[in-house]
This record gives sequence, structure tokens and C-alpha cells, in this order.
Amino acid sequence: MNLANKLTIFRIILVPIFVIIGYLGTAAGIFNNQVLGIALYLIIMDVIFIIASITDKLDGYIARSRNQVTAFGKFLDPLADKILVLTALVMLVEYGKIPAWIPVIVLSREFLVSGYRLIAVQQSGAVIAASIWGKLKTVTQMIAIILIFVDKYNFFDFVLNNSGMSTFAIVFNAITSILLAISTIATIFSGYDYLKGGKELFKNAN
Repeated sequence: MNLANKLTIFRIILVPIFVIIGYLGTAAGIFNNQVLGIALYLIIMDVIFIIASITDKLDGYIARSRNQVTAFGKFLDPLADKILVLTALVMLVEYGKIPAWIPVIVLSREFLVSGYRLIAVQQSGAVIAASIWGKLKTVTQMIAIILIFVDKYNFFDFVLNNSGMSTFAIVFNAITSILLAISTIATIFSGYDYLKGGKELFKNAN
């Protein structure tokens, strides 16, 4: 197994560790002390997510630069990304930091796009590249999740519930909320782009 695939597997292994840290912080009260007003377990989870996100970029770069792209890596790499992001979003819902409809939209889009890609491969063997909306979704989504874990406030609190918030807290919450809103809009449009571009494939699918 090459280094790129090992990094992908490492990213998947980080996901249960990520969840366990969250459980220890909330249910068991471990890592619950505050650092700059933020629970330590949230900071640890954020660091794990950052490390996992770095491996996402690193494994693809290594595979391409070393000509080590494999079928195993093509299958597992996007799957690892989806597991990581959806797990993080679900945890943020559990902590009351974001509304549940956001991961519902993301999950629905992933099912639609995965089905579309499967049909595309079966019909023509084509590999569908990510659109500009897909790239925007990925970048804003990753940054938003990283920031939300260390945001003391919830989604759109800077608009809906800003009493007592400092100027820094308002600006920080505004940045995290707007980035997540952009990523959600990009998620919808990227899903629509896939479906719009795949009309002929669906017509010809058996």
C-alpha cells in the first residue's frame, strides 16, 4: 500500500477518535476545562479535523506527484472526505451550533452526486470533475467547520441573538456563519449542476 492510501486510511481512523473526544467532553466531562472560554474537547476535536483536512490535500498531491493513483485510492479518498465532513456537521448539530437542515442538504447532495457519478461511469466510463460550485463548497465548508468548533456562539447569532456579544465575537460569528451559508448554497448549486448536466445519462440509463 502506498503512502497516499495510508494517509487516506489514517484520515478515516481519525473520525472515530474525533467522535470519542466529543463523547468524553460532553458525557464523561473529560477535557471539559475552558481555554480562552472554549471547552478543551472542542479545541482537540478542531485540531483533529484540521489534521484530517490536511491529509485530504496531501494524499491527493502525493498520489499525483508520485504517479501512485490507484483504484483503491479513487474509491476511498472521496468516501473518507464525506465521512469526515458529515461526522463533523452531525457533531455540530448535537452541540447546537448549527441547524440540522444543513447536514441534511449536504447528505442529500452527496447521495445525488454519488448516484450520478455511478451512472456516468457505467454509461461512458467518464470521471466527472468537480465544478466551480463544488470547489467553492469544499473550501468554504472546511474553513467554516474549523472556525465553528472554536466559535462561542451558534449559527447566525450575530444577527438573531447578539446581545452581550463583543465586537470580536460578532465579527467572528459573522464570518463562520456566512462561510457556512455560502458552502450550503454552493452545495445546492453544485448538486443542481450535476443533475442538469446528466440529463442525457439518465435518459439512456437502463
